[in-house]
This record gives sequence, C-alpha cells and structure tokens, in this order.
Amino acid sequence: MQQTLEYFVSCPKGIEGLLLDEVRQLGADQAKETVAGVSCQGDLALGYRLCLWSRLANRVLLVLDRFAAEDAAALYQGVSAIDWADHLTAEGTLAVDFSGRLPGVDNTHFGALKVKDALVDQLRQPDGQRPGVDRVQPDLRLNVHCRNGQVQLAVDLSGASLHQRGYRLQQGAAPLKENLAAAILLRAEWPRRAAAGEALTDPMCGSGTFLVEAALMAADIAPNLQRERWGFSAWLQHVPAVWQRLVAEARERAEAGLQKTPAWIRGYEADPRLLQPVRNNIQRAGLSDWVKVYQGELATFAPQPDRGQKGLVVCNPPYGERLGDTASLVYLYQKLGEVLRQHCQGWEAAIFTGNPELGKRMGIRSHKQYNLFNGALPCKLLLMHLQPEAYLLEGGEPTAGQPGVQATVARLGESAQMFANRLQKNLKTLGKWARQQGISCYRVYDADMPEFAVAIDLYDDWAHVQEYLAPKSISEDKAAERLQDVLAALPQVLGIPREQIVLKQRQRQAGKQQYQRMAQQGQFMPVQEDAVKLLVNLTDYLDTGLFLDHRPMRLRIAAEASGKRLLNLFCYTGSVTVHAAMAGARRTTSVDLSNTYLDWARRNLALNGLSDLHQLVRADVMQWLAECRDEYELIFIDPPTFSNSKRMDDVFDVQRDHVALLEMAMARLAPGGVLYFSNNFRRFKLDPQLSEQFVVEDITQQTIDRDFARSPKIHRTWRLTAKA
Repeated sequence: MQQTLEYFVSCPKGIEGLLLDEVRQLGADQAKETVAGVSCQGDLALGYRLCLWSRLANRVLLVLDRFAAEDAAALYQGVSAIDWADHLTAEGTLAVDFSGRLPGVDNTHFGALKVKDALVDQLRQPDGQRPGVDRVQPDLRLNVHCRNGQVQLAVDLSGASLHQRGYRLQQGAAPLKENLAAAILLRAEWPRRAAAGEALTDPMCGSGTFLVEAALMAADIAPNLQRERWGFSAWLQHVPAVWQRLVAEARERAEAGLQKTPAWIRGYEADPRLLQPVRNNIQRAGLSDWVKVYQGELATFAPQPDRGQKGLVVCNPPYGERLGDTASLVYLYQKLGEVLRQHCQGWEAAIFTGNPELGKRMGIRSHKQYNLFNGALPCKLLLMHLQPEAYLLEGGEPTAGQPGVQATVARLGESAQMFANRLQKNLKTLGKWARQQGISCYRVYDADMPEFAVAIDLYDDWAHVQEYLAPKSISEDKAAERLQDVLAALPQVLGIPREQIVLKQRQRQAGKQQYQRMAQQGQFMPVQEDAVKLLVNLTDYLDTGLFLDHRPMRLRIAAEASGKRLLNLFCYTGSVTVHAAMAGARRTTSVDLSNTYLDWARRNLALNGLSDLHQLVRADVMQWLAECRDEYELIFIDPPTFSNSKRMDDVFDVQRDHVALLEMAMARLAPGGVLYFSNNFRRFKLDPQLSEQFVVEDITQQTIDRDFARSPKIHRTWRLTAKA
C-alpha cells in the first residue's frame, strides 16, 4: 500500500480557488484552500505530477513534520527529531527558506541558521564531514514556516519557483509571472475556447507570456516539461522510475497536442527591440508553429484570424506603477477601449490592471471582475463581452448647438450686430471649406475689422478668443466696449453657450512667454485633425497646445513620413510627431527642454495608441545636436523666437542662432532627406549663406491654409536639402 503524504502547494494570492480545482484534477485527496495556497494529500506520484503539470503553483512542499516550539531551542530540538539520513548525505548540500516568527527568533536568517545547525549536527561524521550550504542548487531545500508557536517543516520538491518555466530568458520592463498569466487565462476560460477553435491575441504582448501560456494550454503541454533541475533531483527519497513514467506520459501528450491544427495565437509589440527576444522565448517553448508575433502599435491593432473565428483579447497594459505617467495612461486605456470596440466586436476581452480606475476609461462594462495580486500590488482582472450592449456612452451634457446655428437670444446692438454679420459671413464660407476638408479646428476670424481686434479659433464646439492690442486710434474704453460686443455676438452666431467661450488677451510676446502658465484648471480635451487626435488646453496657457496655422505643415510631414526616421526639434506638444507616427514613420525622436510639453506630447502619443517607442528627449536642442550622431530622413524645426530658460547654458535667439542650428541639424540629415524649418518671428531674415551650403526653398505659401489667408505672415517655412 502506498504511503499517503501531506502537501502544501503555494500560489499567488487571489488564485487559491483556481489552484484548488487544479490539484483536485491532478488527483489530490482532501484538498483544502488556505491563504496563498492549497493543502492536500496523496502519494509521491502526486507531488511529481503537481510539479510537472501545475500551471498555477509557486512551490510544491512535502510536509515532513509539524511541532510546537516556544523558542529557538525548541525549534532546534524539533528539527533534530527527524532522521535526516533518510533525506540527505553528509556530503550533500542544503538550503533553508524560513518564514514567520518565534519568541527569541528575531529574524528569518537566524531561524534558518538554527534549522541548518540541527540538521548538520545530526549528520556530522566522525571525520568532520558535514553537509554544506548551497543557496542556488542544493541537494535538499527545506521550507520552514512558523506561526502561533507552531512549526511546519517541509521538503521543497520544486527547487526554483514553478513559475520559472525555463522558456522566458528575455523579458520586458514589467513582466507578468507565468503562473499569474495562466490564472488570468483560466479565469477567461481559454482552455474551453481553445478546444472550440477560438483565437487569442495580445495587442501589447511584451515578452509573450500570455501567448506562450495560452499555447501550452491549447496544445496540452505540461508547463514544466522542459525543466531539468528539481528540488527532488538529489533528494534521497526520490524515486526516478515513478518520475520518468510521468515525464514519458507528459511527452506523449505534448507530441499528440502539437500534431493538432495550431490555435490562432498572435501577439503585437510596438518596440522592435522586443521582437527577437519574444520570438526566442516562443522558440524555446517549442511553439514557433503555434504563436506568431508582429511589430505593431496599439493604434494599428486589428486582429484578423485566418479562419475567421472569434476569440479572446488578453492584455496587461501598463498601469502607472512603474511605466508611464497617469495622464498618458488615461488616453492609452481610452484608445485600447476604442480599438476593442471598433475591431474586436463579438470577441471577449480579459484586461489585467493594477489601476481599475484606468480600466473604466475603456468605455466597456465588465461582466466579471476578479481581485488578484501582481506580487504585492493589488490588481483586478476585468472580463468583458465586446458587444454594443456593454459599451458605455460618453458622460457629460449634450452640446448646446453647433457652430453656425443661430440661437434665439436678446437683440444685439448696432456695433455688435456689425461684428456678428462679418462673423456669420466668415462662418458660412470657412465653415463649408472646413467641413469639406474634414477640419474641426480652424480660425474663423482674425481681426478682419480693425475695431474688433480679436482672433477667434473654433475647437469643435468651443471658441478660443484672443484679444489683440487695439490700434492707437481706438481708445481703451472703446476697445473694451467692442470686446463686449464680440462676447455678446459669439453665442448667437456660433450657437454655443457662453461657458464654452474662452477669452485671452494676446499682445506681442518675447521668446517662450507665450508658453507661460495662466491658469491651473488642467482641462484637456481631444480634437481631431485628419486621422490624428490631439489634446488641447484652452484655459491654462496663452497658446492651446496646437498651432492651427501649422496644420498644412503637419499634414505634409505625415504624407512624407512613411518608413522614415523623424527628428522633431523644439517639439512643443508633439503634434508633428504624432502625425508622422500615425502615418507610419519608422522611428521618431522629439526634443524639447520643457517637461510640461514633453508630458503633453506623451499624452498625445498615448491618445492615439502610440508607445514610448517614439522617443521623447528633454534637452537643450543646440547641445543635443552637438552630441547627436544619428541620422534622420525627415527633420522638422519650429524654434521659439527667443528663449532664456534657466535650464539652458546660453540664451537662444532665432535670428542670431539659426545658421548654427540649421548647420548642425543638416549634419544629421540622412542622404536624400528633407529638413523643414519654420518660425513666426515677423522680422526674421534667413541668412543668405545657407543657400550657398544647401538647396533652400521658401515654401511659406504652400503652408498657409485658407483660414489664415488674412495673415500670410503668421509664419515662414523653408525646405532644405543637401546639394548634389
């Protein structure tokens, strides 16, 4: 009759119920769920089977004894009562993992030392031979846990933690442990889905853990079949024949599983540097025919199973604990939800996050949630049906009208009506043009009438009003009166409420004065420009984060960016970078000295499902160029007129410094590349010597759209290439 042994199988917190089902399926008796594990009984073969087949366990502990101990001496005596010659030779090595507390045992190192001393003293030979300590690969690894004066002493059959399958030698910045990934797949019922022929995809696959674990399940491969070293390998109670029989059975099952038609399992990763490491992981797992990985940003993610089946989207997006900042992650989760709704309808989704509030930003209702832990970090698994009935509508009040729709309000005075008539005329002509061009943000009025010295930009159903310094012929009192006329007319002509009209006073600015903060509201809203979403802030700064006059330049760069490397200098909020990235730029580098605007650029990237693969660099542009050795096929430079930031070693003056700036930038231009240089300094003159060194073309008129036709000097732009 086989001996009945007692086991404790440990696991990450939160998956004990899953582990209980698993150990029962593997043949355990009297299995009982406890904190961070399951206790059960069975023969030695059960212990081997758990080591080989458990997808969820951390360790399989064979309990040798339990005894009471009130202090360190009693601990020593309890360990000494076991006949250690049945487990280890005097020439062998051991390691002791100690946890918990006893009176007089103040730390785990001291507790482990007392256990080791008791064992070594018992096995010490007359000639002095005694077991040594090997923390890495001991012949016997003991696990000792103390609680409430009770000691549990066990042999660790696992050796290294069972989540270390052996295939993942290369990993990304924030890897998910293999057994936690397996638990997420089990909660999402992936084995059942795989058996039914469904597909699986991960849009942010990192080191590919979900993909490999899913394939191991679908192909019926024991997760630890490839492991060569075990905690029982040199243990004296080990029975190799039993172990080899179980391994042979597992190999037969794996061979049979791999003969099946492979499940459609695909991963996508934005960072090309991770592609080869993840493919190496897949190859080590023996699953190259089952799992495929491609480079792709979240923005381009759209699973297309070759057999047309529905399936499971599983994803562990960053959640702010170590990667990314909270603001950019909000937009990343919003983009993830948008992509799932657009391209994965009819599928299921399993989203694992340490920030459930971010999960809510996806706009999809979860039908089940599970509390899990990623290490010590509490997390949630959100399971979602990707069906319209689960999609959440955007919050907020209905808009109060659309630009160009008359509102029924009080009658305007003569002066205000005169302004309203001009604005209505502009809105009719420019509004039609904007709709035809698919433009939702444009300038509708720019001091067309000198006595009404304002610029009015529309951002969807908001109006951004900038008051210029009135001409000297108009008194301050009259200018204030005219401004009130403007503010009275705007809601009627534009059909928007007063609270969606933002007024700012704009006078001539020096350097980066236009970038200084005016308010602290922090209200960012997304607007659409061509295929790109960009964040604007209408209240906190004089400028909004999007230079509307540069729209043609952004679209031009997007049209030329596919497959190219882009360098964006003085990048501001990164709108040019986002356009280029969405148009297929191979790589982008954006340089600015302001953390505020680099953070804004990071949010713009995330809003469009683009990753930190697009490099954002905080640096003085001139110093950075002096040290840069990379080459770029496309360079865009839009410098400030003047900058004296405290973070700079010197003052930047665009008129004085543009020759040095362009010479250094052109040195970084790849053969056949193009550099675009633009600035809005009205008195700027391009140095003629540049035309002697490079091919220089003034393309300003090509970069002025219809809504800025009244301000042809709003900026100037040149195209520079190398001479043949």
